[in-house]
Order: sequence, then structure tokens, then C-alpha cells
Amino acid sequence: MPADEQEPPPSESTYSSADDATGRFARSLIAQPDGPRYPRAVSYGEPEQFPLSTASGDDPDLPYWLALNRVRGIGPARFRMLLDAYGTAEGAWNDTPMGWQAAGIDLRTASAFESQRRQIVPAAELERLIRLRVQGIRFIDDAYPQLLREISLPPVILYVRGTLMPSDDLAIAVVGTRRASTYGRQVTERLVADLAGQGITIVSGLARGIDTTAHQAALNAGGRTIAVQGCGPDLVYPPENARLAARIVEQGAVVTEFAPGTQPEAGNFPARNRLISGMSLGVLVAEAPEDSGALITTRFAAEQGRDVFAVPGNIFNRSSEGANRLIQDGARLVMEASDILSELNLHMVPQQLEMRELLPENDGEARLLGILRAASAPLHIDEICRAATLPVAEVSSALVMMELKGLIRSVGSMTYASM
Repeated sequence: MPADEQEPPPSESTYSSADDATGRFARSLIAQPDGPRYPRAVSYGEPEQFPLSTASGDDPDLPYWLALNRVRGIGPARFRMLLDAYGTAEGAWNDTPMGWQAAGIDLRTASAFESQRRQIVPAAELERLIRLRVQGIRFIDDAYPQLLREISLPPVILYVRGTLMPSDDLAIAVVGTRRASTYGRQVTERLVADLAGQGITIVSGLARGIDTTAHQAALNAGGRTIAVQGCGPDLVYPPENARLAARIVEQGAVVTEFAPGTQPEAGNFPARNRLISGMSLGVLVAEAPEDSGALITTRFAAEQGRDVFAVPGNIFNRSSEGANRLIQDGARLVMEASDILSELNLHMVPQQLEMRELLPENDGEARLLGILRAASAPLHIDEICRAATLPVAEVSSALVMMELKGLIRSVGSMTYASM
């Protein structure tokens, strides 16, 4: 992988989701570069300039969630295993290695847990978030992004500086090469401006090149954008994007699954890419060579059932080889924003958002939406009625309203799928 496409080299810490197959797969996608040393991530802005964090001591279990999430070797799978066994993070935190083993944790991890526990103070973890004005949003919290909740083993905690909004469920990820050409920057600026103008949130990774252009274009269009990082929420990488990160917090959020103070390392970036696709309805590759790290995001998107889009480029230009290959392999070719909007039924987003405000989701709609989201394929109205044990007339009217709100889409013949 060329230097311009490489992520920072590994440091002493380990990938936070190392206890699951996704973590192993993610680490296998990026070779550990032996190239030059990279600068460390830096802080951006003073905490006082950012919105107050909603993290508080109202939930006595939150500090223990934050502390447990700090333990290396305890990723999403093992964290959930402990929650199932103890009911609370505090119960798991205060038990003994013998108890953890009884809960299903292996001896090596239990020993490492006991050792690390001496260095972590739960109350201090919460105080740190409040001081840094960072939210710790757990997967059980209502504020946790719905799209991300649907992927396999979503992060236990999202660290957020800024604000996540319900409208961010209508998001498109825009990714690409760190060595963007003039063409790549131009198509990114145009497509993102048009998408943001339609109320679409732009998700990207705050990297050099296409990512940076995507965030800037969304902000310049007055839209919302979310930066997903491979370091702590109080830091930014690359360092030159410090001012951009501060702007993003004002019109969106900086999001990461890594705790404050975490420096970037190679294994963190596939994890970041998994979140980028997980928080989006689809992934757009604006420009990318065949060995671009951006293509990792499209692989995760395919696993998560997300749509993949790509902008065609010059067949003689190496920087377009990856995007062209995606189109050849079945990605939707994009020449204008409407190609994405029509494919995802997002051409009326402003009106859909207005409908959601005027007519909030009710219990019946929530029930039908849960059925559609749990399905592995679109469902016919008869199947939905049977699953919901509701009459056809009631389900039919609810589905019409849900489609108007942009919660679901009709795929033909009275068959529906969730967005």
C-alpha cells in the first residue's frame, strides 16, 4: 500500500474489538507499514468552546461501563457476555477472576482484566468525559445511532463530541483516496453539496484527501457532517485537521469507539471504517486506487447490507482504478446526487423530516419497523401482517405513513424494506 494510502503504524495498545471475528478480519486488511514515523494525534480547541456533555452521574452504572470499556481484551462480545452474566457493568467490575471465568471469560483475559482494574478508576473516567465535554453513549441508550445498532457487534460505547440527531439516520458516507486529484475533489464537492442541500448527513473519516473535502463541502453547504476517528474523541488525526474537527463539532459530531487519549494505530482504522459504513445508509467512493484503504469501508458496507456507490474515473488514471473496479463488480455508478437519492428513496428528505416532526413515530409503527429491520430480506405486506398479528387495513395505512416519513421503502408488489 503506497505511503499516501497508509494509516499510522501500530502502537503498544491493541484493537479494542480483539475478542471478536470482526476485529481479526479488520486487522488482516491492513499490513503493518514499516515506513516513516507519523505524527501523533493532537488535541483540537479548548473543551470550553464545545457544547456541554450530557454525561452525568444520573446512572450509577455509567462509570463502570466507561471503566470496563477501557480494559484491553474486553471488546463488544466479551462486554455483552459480562452484562448478560451480571446484569450491570458494576457487578462485573467488582467481581473476581473466578467469577469472570464462570461468566465465560478465559483465564488469560480474566488475569489481564484483574491487572488493569488496579489502574482504572470508574468515577475518574466519567469526570474526564465531563471535563472534555464528551458524551459516552452506550448501545442501550436511546441516543445510540439506530443504523449502527443494527450491525454485528456494534461498539459498546460511542464517544461523541458534538451532537448526534435523529436526522443523522439519513446519512451517506463519502470516502476515497488521501491523495485526491483535482477531479476527485471537484466531484466530491459537487456531490456532497447537493446531498447536504437535501438534508443528508455526510459521514467520513477526517483523513487527508477525499475525507477532508467531503467534510468541508458539507459544512460550506450548511449541512451536517460526522467525522468518525481512529483515535480518542479529544484528539484529531491528521494534526492539520484540528480546525476542521472543531468546525465539525459545531455542525455535527466527532465520533469514535476509542476512549479519550487513545492515539491512532494501524489496527484502529479498519474499526473506524466499520463505523463509517455502519452509521450510513450507503457508501460513496469518490476516487480511489485499487489499494486504497477506502475500499475496506466498502467491504464492511457489503457485510452490513449497505449500498455501495462509486464515481467513475479515467481508465488510464491509477487513482480511479479502485472506484472503476467497484462499478465493474456491481456498485451503483454515480454521476449526480440524484443517483444516490433515488436509489435510497431519499429524494424527499426535507419533507420526510418535516413529516417525522409533525407525526412522531407511534407504537404501531415502531412494531412494524422492528419487524422489517429484523428481516433478512424485504417482506410482503401479508408477511408483515402475520408477524405483527394486525389486520391488513391497519398495517397498510401505517406502511403508507412510514414511507412518507422515509422510514421504509417500497420495493414493489406490496413488498417493503426498512431504510
